[in-house]
Amino acid sequence: MTELQPQPQPSEAELSRRAFRQTRKRKSTLIAFISTLLFAAAVWFGLISTPGWSRVSQSFFDWPTAVASLPRVLEGLLLNLRVLVFAVIGVLFFGLLLAVLRTLRNPIFFPLRLFARVYVDFFRGLPLIIVLYLVGFGIPGLRLEWLGRIPAEVLGTVALTMTYSAYVAEVFRAGIESIHPSQRLAARSLGLSYGKTMRLVVLPQAIRRVAPPLMNDFVALQKDVGLISILGAIDAVRGAQIEVAKFANFTPYVVAGLLFVLLAIPTVRFADRISAKLASREQAGSTL
Repeated sequence: MTELQPQPQPSEAELSRRAFRQTRKRKSTLIAFISTLLFAAAVWFGLISTPGWSRVSQSFFDWPTAVASLPRVLEGLLLNLRVLVFAVIGVLFFGLLLAVLRTLRNPIFFPLRLFARVYVDFFRGLPLIIVLYLVGFGIPGLRLEWLGRIPAEVLGTVALTMTYSAYVAEVFRAGIESIHPSQRLAARSLGLSYGKTMRLVVLPQAIRRVAPPLMNDFVALQKDVGLISILGAIDAVRGAQIEVAKFANFTPYVVAGLLFVLLAIPTVRFADRISAKLASREQAGSTL
């Protein structure tokens, strides 16, 4: 048996460089912290010195009103989360389907390619709020008895899925087309069918490449979920609107906004982490 070789110890020069970098890092952190405090203090004192600050603070930042309206807004936020979960699932599935349809090369699939292209162009250009009106009030207006009464949150989920699928389809298509054609040809030469080539070779690489923009679309979807309130769904925004009418104070809107921000922060940080991880993986081995 071979004996384990002892790990080489860093030299004095390397230790001094590490100590210098550590000291510089602590100094930079301290300077950043102090400058942030000074900037925040300047903004705060500049804000409270304005003539109308007392009225604005009472109308938008009233603590008793915030506490009293929090339960209803939280209850509405749970509805937003349910809609978000189903919308994300629908967007990922339908967006990927549209992207695959747009990459089909056989002439027999031209009608499907045309449908996917027209769909993407149409819903990327149509404002989401108009889609919500068309779906939320148009489908019930058809009076299809076999559908029954469709809840507003279901109609909102459908509208969100239809709109964001167009954006996500373009993200997936860019990822699919970024894979070099030689990989497809190599997979086909090994006997893999077109479907297996896409499923086993192309799509895993494409999804990994487009993960950061997909997360950005997911963050945008988190915010737009609040628009389902225009269809009558009692979500966080509509709950805040009810509390505003109850207390004659705009603080519930601020409460709802802060809850959406707190919901988005973990997703944003996760997206940044994925972007940094993928960037470091792409640059691995490029530095000497």
